[in-house]
Amino acid sequence: MHSPFPYTPRILRLAAVLLSVTGAARAATPPVTLDRAPFGATPDGRQVEQFTLTSQQGMRVKVLTYGGIISAIEAPDRTGHVADVVLGFPTLEGYTVDSARGGLFFGATIGRVANRIANGTFTLDGHTYHIPRTDGANALHGGLRGFDKHVWTVEGTTTTAHGASVTLGLVSPDGDQGFPGTLTTHVTFALNDRNELSLHYRATTDRPTVVNLTNHSYFNLGGEGSGPIENHVLRINAESYTPLDGASIPLGTIAPVAGTPFDFRTPHRIGERLREATPQMMFPRGYDHNWIVNSRLSPVPVLAAHLVDPASGRTLDILTTQPGLQVYTANSLDGRYAGPSGHAYRQTDAVAFEAEHYPDSPNHPNFPVTELRPGQTYDETTIYRLGVEPTPRPRG
Repeated sequence: MHSPFPYTPRILRLAAVLLSVTGAARAATPPVTLDRAPFGATPDGRQVEQFTLTSQQGMRVKVLTYGGIISAIEAPDRTGHVADVVLGFPTLEGYTVDSARGGLFFGATIGRVANRIANGTFTLDGHTYHIPRTDGANALHGGLRGFDKHVWTVEGTTTTAHGASVTLGLVSPDGDQGFPGTLTTHVTFALNDRNELSLHYRATTDRPTVVNLTNHSYFNLGGEGSGPIENHVLRINAESYTPLDGASIPLGTIAPVAGTPFDFRTPHRIGERLREATPQMMFPRGYDHNWIVNSRLSPVPVLAAHLVDPASGRTLDILTTQPGLQVYTANSLDGRYAGPSGHAYRQTDAVAFEAEHYPDSPNHPNFPVTELRPGQTYDETTIYRLGVEPTPRPRG
Protein backbone atom coordinates (compact mmCIF):
# COMPACT_ATOMS: atom_id res chain seq x y z
CA MET A 1 0.00 0.00 0.00
CA HIS A 2 1.37 3.40 -0.99
CA SER A 3 1.41 6.26 1.47
CA PRO A 4 -0.79 9.22 0.44
CA PHE A 5 2.19 11.39 1.48
CA PRO A 6 5.16 9.83 -0.38
CA TYR A 7 7.58 12.66 0.51
CA THR A 8 6.86 12.73 4.22
CA PRO A 9 10.12 10.99 5.30
CA ARG A 10 12.18 13.32 3.11
CA ILE A 11 10.39 16.37 4.47
CA LEU A 12 10.89 15.16 8.01
CA ARG A 13 14.61 14.65 7.41
CA LEU A 14 14.87 18.15 5.90
CA ALA A 15 12.96 19.63 8.84
CA ALA A 16 15.31 17.88 11.25
CA VAL A 17 18.32 19.38 9.47
CA LEU A 18 16.76 22.86 9.53
CA LEU A 19 15.97 22.57 13.20
CA SER A 20 19.51 21.45 13.89
CA VAL A 21 20.95 24.44 11.98
CA THR A 22 18.53 26.84 13.68
CA GLY A 23 19.41 25.41 17.07
CA ALA A 24 23.12 25.81 16.37
CA ALA A 25 22.55 29.41 15.27
CA ARG A 26 20.64 30.11 18.43
CA ALA A 27 23.35 28.52 20.50
CA ALA A 28 25.92 30.71 18.73
CA THR A 29 23.97 33.88 19.59
CA PRO A 30 25.29 35.27 22.86
CA PRO A 31 22.62 35.49 25.54
CA VAL A 32 21.49 38.68 27.19
CA THR A 33 23.22 38.85 30.54
CA LEU A 34 23.27 41.00 33.66
CA ASP A 35 26.19 40.54 36.04
CA ARG A 36 26.65 42.07 39.48
CA ALA A 37 30.00 42.46 41.20
CA PRO A 38 31.69 44.49 43.97
CA PHE A 39 33.54 47.64 42.86
CA GLY A 40 35.30 48.77 46.01
CA ALA A 41 34.26 51.05 48.84
CA THR A 42 33.96 54.82 49.25
CA PRO A 43 36.32 56.67 51.62
CA ASP A 44 33.60 56.49 54.32
CA GLY A 45 33.30 52.71 53.91
CA ARG A 46 30.15 52.37 51.80
CA GLN A 47 30.23 49.38 49.45
CA VAL A 48 29.83 50.04 45.74
CA GLU A 49 28.65 47.59 43.09
CA GLN A 50 29.04 47.44 39.32
CA PHE A 51 26.34 46.05 37.03
CA THR A 52 27.31 44.80 33.57
CA LEU A 53 24.52 44.62 30.96
CA THR A 54 25.31 42.71 27.75
CA SER A 55 23.15 42.60 24.61
CA GLN A 56 23.00 39.97 21.86
CA GLN A 57 24.59 42.44 19.43
CA GLY A 58 27.96 42.71 21.15
CA MET A 59 27.28 45.84 23.20
CA ARG A 60 28.08 45.99 26.90
CA VAL A 61 27.25 48.69 29.46
CA LYS A 62 28.64 49.02 32.98
CA VAL A 63 26.78 50.99 35.67
CA LEU A 64 28.01 51.84 39.16
CA THR A 65 25.85 52.33 42.24
CA TYR A 66 28.20 55.20 43.13
CA GLY A 67 26.86 58.31 41.43
CA GLY A 68 24.63 56.31 39.07
CA ILE A 69 27.73 56.34 36.88
CA ILE A 70 28.00 54.78 33.43
CA SER A 71 31.58 53.55 33.69
CA ALA A 72 31.80 51.88 30.27
CA ILE A 73 29.89 51.46 27.00
CA GLU A 74 31.55 48.85 24.80
CA ALA A 75 30.39 48.71 21.18
CA PRO A 76 31.68 47.18 17.92
CA ASP A 77 33.02 49.20 14.98
CA ARG A 78 32.43 48.42 11.29
CA THR A 79 34.95 45.55 11.44
CA GLY A 80 33.46 44.07 14.60
CA HIS A 81 36.22 45.35 16.89
CA VAL A 82 34.77 46.23 20.29
CA ALA A 83 35.98 49.28 22.22
CA ASP A 84 34.83 51.34 25.19
CA VAL A 85 33.39 54.59 23.79
CA VAL A 86 33.05 56.60 27.02
CA LEU A 87 35.74 58.07 29.25
CA GLY A 88 36.09 56.71 32.76
CA PHE A 89 38.35 55.09 35.32
CA PRO A 90 39.34 51.49 36.07
CA THR A 91 38.88 51.88 39.85
CA LEU A 92 36.42 53.56 42.17
CA GLU A 93 39.09 55.97 43.40
CA GLY A 94 39.11 57.63 39.99
CA TYR A 95 35.51 58.68 40.55
CA THR A 96 35.54 59.39 44.28
CA VAL A 97 38.85 61.30 44.35
CA ASP A 98 40.19 62.33 40.92
CA SER A 99 36.94 63.14 39.12
CA ALA A 100 35.40 64.70 42.23
CA ARG A 101 38.43 66.93 42.82
CA GLY A 102 38.38 68.15 39.22
CA GLY A 103 34.60 68.57 39.07
CA LEU A 104 34.47 66.51 35.88
CA PHE A 105 31.44 64.23 36.55
CA PHE A 106 32.60 61.30 34.37
CA GLY A 107 29.52 59.28 33.38
CA ALA A 108 27.52 60.44 36.40
CA THR A 109 23.83 60.95 37.03
CA ILE A 110 23.50 64.67 37.73
CA GLY A 111 20.99 66.25 40.14
CA ARG A 112 19.12 67.68 41.90
CA VAL A 113 19.53 70.39 39.25
CA ALA A 114 21.91 69.83 36.36
CA ASN A 115 23.94 72.64 34.82
CA ARG A 116 24.33 76.10 36.36
CA ILE A 117 22.21 78.20 38.70
CA ALA A 118 23.30 81.84 38.60
CA ASN A 119 24.80 83.03 41.89
CA GLY A 120 23.58 79.79 43.46
CA THR A 121 20.15 81.29 44.19
CA PHE A 122 16.60 80.95 42.90
CA THR A 123 13.14 81.91 44.14
CA LEU A 124 10.20 79.54 44.37
CA ASP A 125 6.78 80.52 45.72
CA GLY A 126 8.24 83.72 47.13
CA HIS A 127 11.07 82.07 49.05
CA THR A 128 14.72 82.39 48.01
CA TYR A 129 16.92 79.30 48.21
CA HIS A 130 20.72 79.24 48.29
CA ILE A 131 22.78 76.46 46.71
CA PRO A 132 26.55 76.15 47.36
CA ARG A 133 28.57 77.93 44.69
CA THR A 134 30.90 75.49 42.98
CA ASP A 135 31.63 77.17 39.64
CA GLY A 136 32.84 80.67 40.33
CA ALA A 137 29.78 82.59 41.45
CA ASN A 138 27.43 79.84 40.27
CA ALA A 139 26.14 76.50 41.54
CA LEU A 140 26.97 73.70 39.09
CA HIS A 141 25.37 70.24 38.86
CA GLY A 142 23.65 70.20 42.23
CA GLY A 143 26.05 71.86 44.65
CA LEU A 144 28.98 70.56 46.67
CA ARG A 145 27.57 67.05 47.01
CA GLY A 146 25.19 66.43 44.16
CA PHE A 147 23.64 63.12 43.15
CA ASP A 148 26.92 62.10 41.49
CA LYS A 149 28.61 61.79 44.91
CA HIS A 150 26.15 59.42 46.59
CA VAL A 151 25.86 55.63 46.68
CA TRP A 152 22.49 54.78 45.14
CA THR A 153 20.22 51.94 46.27
CA VAL A 154 19.61 48.98 43.96
CA GLU A 155 15.84 48.81 43.49
CA GLY A 156 15.68 45.94 41.02
CA THR A 157 17.01 44.22 37.93
CA THR A 158 15.39 42.53 34.93
CA THR A 159 16.64 40.20 32.22
CA THR A 160 14.61 39.11 29.18
CA ALA A 161 15.37 37.60 25.79
CA HIS A 162 15.69 41.11 24.37
CA GLY A 163 17.41 43.15 27.05
CA ALA A 164 18.48 43.80 30.61
CA SER A 165 18.04 46.64 33.08
CA VAL A 166 18.95 47.86 36.53
CA THR A 167 17.03 50.49 38.51
CA LEU A 168 18.82 52.66 41.06
CA GLY A 169 17.18 54.91 43.65
CA LEU A 170 18.21 57.89 45.78
CA VAL A 171 16.36 59.87 48.43
CA SER A 172 17.52 63.48 48.73
CA PRO A 173 16.22 64.94 52.03
CA ASP A 174 14.59 68.31 52.50
CA GLY A 175 17.31 70.97 52.58
CA ASP A 176 19.91 68.81 50.82
CA GLN A 177 22.38 71.27 49.23
CA GLY A 178 19.82 74.00 49.98
CA PHE A 179 17.01 72.53 47.85
CA PRO A 180 13.51 72.32 49.35
CA GLY A 181 11.53 69.11 49.71
CA THR A 182 12.41 65.44 50.05
CA LEU A 183 13.02 64.21 46.51
CA THR A 184 12.76 60.50 45.73
CA THR A 185 14.52 59.64 42.47
CA HIS A 186 14.67 56.48 40.37
CA VAL A 187 16.80 55.89 37.28
CA THR A 188 16.43 52.78 35.13
CA PHE A 189 19.36 51.88 32.87
CA ALA A 190 18.08 49.48 30.17
CA LEU A 191 20.01 47.91 27.28
CA ASN A 192 18.10 46.21 24.45
CA ASP A 193 19.04 44.07 21.45
CA ARG A 194 18.97 47.14 19.17
CA ASN A 195 22.03 48.47 21.02
CA GLU A 196 19.98 51.18 22.67
CA LEU A 197 20.83 52.29 26.19
CA SER A 198 17.76 53.91 27.71
CA LEU A 199 17.90 56.12 30.79
CA HIS A 200 14.48 56.58 32.37
CA TYR A 201 14.34 59.20 35.14
CA ARG A 202 11.45 59.50 37.61
CA ALA A 203 11.16 61.67 40.71
CA THR A 204 8.56 62.77 43.25
CA THR A 205 8.62 65.33 46.06
CA ASP A 206 6.76 66.16 49.27
CA ARG A 207 7.25 69.93 48.87
CA PRO A 208 7.52 72.25 45.87
CA THR A 209 11.06 72.05 44.51
CA VAL A 210 13.05 72.22 41.28
CA VAL A 211 14.46 69.21 39.38
CA ASN A 212 16.65 68.79 36.31
CA LEU A 213 18.32 65.39 35.89
CA THR A 214 20.80 64.28 33.24
CA ASN A 215 23.76 62.00 32.55
CA HIS A 216 27.29 63.32 32.01
CA SER A 217 28.96 60.61 29.90
CA TYR A 218 31.90 61.71 27.75
CA PHE A 219 31.79 60.00 24.33
CA ASN A 220 34.63 59.18 21.97
CA LEU A 221 33.44 56.81 19.24
CA GLY A 222 37.03 56.03 18.29
CA GLY A 223 37.48 54.52 21.73
CA GLU A 224 38.37 55.82 25.17
CA GLY A 225 41.86 57.36 25.16
CA SER A 226 42.11 57.42 21.35
CA GLY A 227 42.65 61.17 21.08
CA PRO A 228 40.59 64.15 19.88
CA ILE A 229 37.01 63.90 18.60
CA GLU A 230 37.44 66.92 16.33
CA ASN A 231 37.00 64.73 13.22
CA HIS A 232 33.76 63.25 14.51
CA VAL A 233 30.87 64.53 12.39
CA LEU A 234 27.90 65.93 14.32
CA ARG A 235 24.34 66.80 13.39
CA ILE A 236 22.01 68.50 15.91
CA ASN A 237 18.31 68.80 15.17
CA ALA A 238 17.97 72.31 16.53
CA GLU A 239 17.18 75.65 14.93
CA SER A 240 17.99 77.67 18.06
CA TYR A 241 20.13 77.75 21.19
CA THR A 242 20.51 79.77 24.39
CA PRO A 243 23.44 82.25 24.22
CA LEU A 244 25.63 82.67 27.31
CA ASP A 245 27.30 85.46 29.20
CA GLY A 246 30.93 85.35 30.29
CA ALA A 247 30.04 83.20 33.32
CA SER A 248 28.26 80.60 31.14
CA ILE A 249 24.82 81.72 32.34
CA PRO A 250 22.08 82.06 29.68
CA LEU A 251 21.24 85.60 28.69
CA GLY A 252 17.59 84.57 28.76
CA THR A 253 17.15 84.86 25.02
CA ILE A 254 16.54 82.22 22.36
CA ALA A 255 18.78 82.78 19.32
CA PRO A 256 18.78 81.17 15.87
CA VAL A 257 21.74 78.95 15.02
CA ALA A 258 21.77 80.13 11.40
CA GLY A 259 25.01 81.86 10.50
CA THR A 260 26.76 80.84 13.73
CA PRO A 261 29.19 78.07 14.79
CA PHE A 262 26.15 76.45 16.44
CA ASP A 263 24.44 75.53 13.18
CA PHE A 264 24.68 71.75 13.03
CA ARG A 265 21.39 71.28 11.17
CA THR A 266 23.57 69.75 8.48
CA PRO A 267 26.52 67.58 9.53
CA HIS A 268 29.81 69.31 10.37
CA ARG A 269 33.11 68.19 11.85
CA ILE A 270 33.14 69.14 15.51
CA GLY A 271 36.52 70.81 15.05
CA GLU A 272 35.50 72.75 11.95
CA ARG A 273 34.47 75.91 13.81
CA LEU A 274 35.74 75.08 17.28
CA ARG A 275 38.35 77.85 17.29
CA GLU A 276 36.30 80.69 15.86
CA ALA A 277 37.11 83.94 17.64
CA THR A 278 33.55 84.80 18.63
CA PRO A 279 32.61 85.60 22.24
CA GLN A 280 30.20 82.66 22.42
CA MET A 281 32.99 80.24 21.52
CA MET A 282 35.65 81.93 23.61
CA PHE A 283 33.70 82.28 26.89
CA PRO A 284 33.67 78.50 27.58
CA ARG A 285 36.77 77.71 25.45
CA GLY A 286 34.78 75.60 23.01
CA TYR A 287 31.28 74.18 22.90
CA ASP A 288 29.44 74.14 26.22
CA HIS A 289 26.02 75.31 25.13
CA ASN A 290 22.38 74.32 25.21
CA TRP A 291 20.58 73.57 21.93
CA ILE A 292 16.77 73.55 21.85
CA VAL A 293 15.96 70.08 20.52
CA ASN A 294 12.41 69.44 21.74
CA SER A 295 10.60 72.76 21.97
CA ARG A 296 7.19 71.06 21.75
CA LEU A 297 8.03 68.89 24.79
CA SER A 298 7.14 65.63 23.05
CA PRO A 299 6.52 62.87 25.63
CA VAL A 300 8.08 60.44 23.14
CA PRO A 301 11.87 60.67 22.70
CA VAL A 302 12.81 62.70 19.62
CA LEU A 303 16.07 62.48 17.70
CA ALA A 304 18.20 65.30 19.10
CA ALA A 305 21.61 64.57 17.59
CA HIS A 306 23.57 62.13 15.44
CA LEU A 307 27.33 61.58 15.79
CA VAL A 308 29.62 59.66 13.41
CA ASP A 309 33.27 58.69 13.71
CA PRO A 310 34.39 58.25 10.08
CA ALA A 311 37.48 56.30 11.11
CA SER A 312 35.74 53.51 13.07
CA GLY A 313 32.32 53.78 11.47
CA ARG A 314 30.64 53.91 14.87
CA THR A 315 27.54 56.08 15.15
CA LEU A 316 25.60 57.48 18.08
CA ASP A 317 22.02 58.75 18.11
CA ILE A 318 20.75 60.74 21.08
CA LEU A 319 16.97 60.69 21.53
CA THR A 320 15.24 62.44 24.40
CA THR A 321 12.03 63.83 25.88
CA GLN A 322 14.04 66.69 27.42
CA PRO A 323 13.73 70.15 25.82
CA GLY A 324 17.46 70.89 25.65
CA LEU A 325 20.77 69.25 24.81
CA GLN A 326 23.94 70.60 26.38
CA VAL A 327 26.89 69.72 24.14
CA TYR A 328 30.28 69.95 25.85
CA THR A 329 33.62 69.37 24.15
CA ALA A 330 35.47 68.46 27.37
CA ASN A 331 37.01 71.92 27.59
CA SER A 332 38.29 71.40 31.16
CA LEU A 333 40.25 68.20 30.55
CA ASP A 334 43.92 69.10 30.92
CA GLY A 335 45.88 65.84 31.07
CA ARG A 336 45.72 65.39 34.85
CA TYR A 337 43.65 62.20 34.59
CA ALA A 338 44.10 58.97 32.67
CA GLY A 339 41.57 56.27 31.88
CA PRO A 340 41.70 52.46 31.54
CA SER A 341 43.74 52.81 28.32
CA GLY A 342 46.53 54.51 30.27
CA HIS A 343 46.25 57.60 28.08
CA ALA A 344 45.82 61.05 29.60
CA TYR A 345 42.55 62.86 28.89
CA ARG A 346 42.88 66.29 27.27
CA GLN A 347 40.60 68.97 25.87
CA THR A 348 38.42 67.73 22.97
CA ASP A 349 39.23 64.08 23.76
CA ALA A 350 35.47 63.52 24.12
CA VAL A 351 32.08 65.17 23.76
CA ALA A 352 29.27 65.05 26.33
CA PHE A 353 25.59 65.15 25.38
CA GLU A 354 23.61 66.24 28.45
CA ALA A 355 19.91 65.98 27.62
CA GLU A 356 18.21 68.25 30.15
CA HIS A 357 16.22 71.42 30.75
CA TYR A 358 17.95 74.68 29.94
CA PRO A 359 20.71 76.02 32.21
CA ASP A 360 19.58 78.32 35.04
CA SER A 361 15.93 77.50 34.28
CA PRO A 362 14.70 78.31 37.82
CA ASN A 363 15.67 81.94 37.17
CA HIS A 364 14.11 82.24 33.70
CA PRO A 365 10.28 82.15 33.62
CA ASN A 366 10.34 81.97 29.80
CA PHE A 367 12.24 78.65 29.86
CA PRO A 368 10.48 75.27 30.22
CA VAL A 369 9.68 74.86 33.92
CA THR A 370 11.78 72.73 36.25
CA GLU A 371 9.35 73.04 39.15
CA LEU A 372 8.01 69.82 40.67
CA ARG A 373 5.16 69.78 43.17
CA PRO A 374 3.61 67.13 45.41
CA GLY A 375 1.38 64.79 43.40
CA GLN A 376 3.41 65.33 40.22
CA THR A 377 6.00 62.93 38.78
CA TYR A 378 9.12 64.06 37.00
CA ASP A 379 9.36 61.63 34.07
CA GLU A 380 12.03 61.95 31.37
CA THR A 381 13.80 59.51 29.05
CA THR A 382 17.05 59.73 27.10
CA ILE A 383 18.29 57.04 24.72
CA TYR A 384 21.85 56.51 23.47
CA ARG A 385 21.67 54.31 20.35
CA LEU A 386 24.96 52.88 19.05
CA GLY A 387 25.44 51.65 15.50
CA VAL A 388 27.87 51.48 12.59
CA GLU A 389 28.03 52.96 9.13
CA PRO A 390 28.76 50.59 6.26
CA THR A 391 32.26 50.47 4.82
CA PRO A 392 32.59 53.24 2.20
CA ARG A 393 32.65 51.93 -1.35
CA PRO A 394 35.79 52.77 -3.34
CA ARG A 395 35.30 55.32 -6.08
CA GLY A 396 35.90 54.61 -9.75
